[in-house]
Amino acid sequence: MNRILIIAPNWIGDAVMSQPLLANLKSIYPKSQIDVLASPWVAPIYRACAEVHQVIDAHLEHQQLQWSLRKQLAKQLELNQYNACFVLPNSLKSALIPWLANIPLRIGYRGEMRFGLINLALDNPSKIDRPPMASHYLALCNVMDHPEEIDTSKPPDPKLNTSPVAKLSVSNKLHAATINEKSIYVLCPGAEYGATKRWPTEHFASLAQHLINNEPNANIILLGGKGDHALGEEIISQVKNTAQIQNWCGETSLDEAIALIGMSKVLVSNDSGLMHIGAALKVPQVAIFGSSDPHHTPPLSDKAKVIWLNLPCSPCHKRECPLGHLKCLKDISPSTVLGAIQTLH
Repeated sequence: MNRILIIAPNWIGDAVMSQPLLANLKSIYPKSQIDVLASPWVAPIYRACAEVHQVIDAHLEHQQLQWSLRKQLAKQLELNQYNACFVLPNSLKSALIPWLANIPLRIGYRGEMRFGLINLALDNPSKIDRPPMASHYLALCNVMDHPEEIDTSKPPDPKLNTSPVAKLSVSNKLHAATINEKSIYVLCPGAEYGATKRWPTEHFASLAQHLINNEPNANIILLGGKGDHALGEEIISQVKNTAQIQNWCGETSLDEAIALIGMSKVLVSNDSGLMHIGAALKVPQVAIFGSSDPHHTPPLSDKAKVIWLNLPCSPCHKRECPLGHLKCLKDISPSTVLGAIQTLH
């Protein structure tokens, strides 16, 4: 197996969860070249994976067929003569490119009428019995013909590396803001999925104030995408010592966000892609869960503390609270999170 292509998932957290699959493929086929076709949104995750030879940017829009672009990408990929392709998303569209590129082994889960496009397939588990995502992706290894079956019940923890260029860029930003790299707490108030994954901004503000009161040299950096900038501003508006808190939401590239998280003393986040990045970098972290299930998407790190109330109504996996009270998140107090942080030291 000389050349392997990965069709990347579209979510940052899922991309991080696919790294154990890459590590196992590299272990089974140590001389193989592993390339990844990824959207610019998740490409930095694969640039941070030691197993990846090349990341190929695919400017494909969500829920758009973009037939001509897919044919163009397939023509480009066909020249690389891949032996196998692992198609990680379940969509029909994601399976078109490797089929058009005439890659002989096209591996993935059955889904969305893609019979024939995927020619080595596993059944998708039911939502009730679904394993953690890292195990889900790792199971695809066992479709291949190799001597020893991979135990997917205990996948290795994901592992990412930080880019030296991104690390230097972040160091320069911190220096310009007179922030000591050894005193950074990173708080991530966003979650792309929706409000039922977001701990209230007033709780984040209260936690930030407690951290500053307890540690006069602490510097709080709020981190997230452009869509989280308003959440960051809400948090800052409720903190007294604004000189010690900065809103970097939407102000960094994902490569820089990875580097900043890697430098942090502690990461506090919702169930989000940045949570999984923190776990893969083995940063001390507190992960707050509301509507989602920490058994399915846990931060895979022995330095992570998960806080989940496990109410009778959760996990509901809804974007908005069906009962209208959001107790699964509102009832997690800032003092509870602060206590969890103190156990990390």
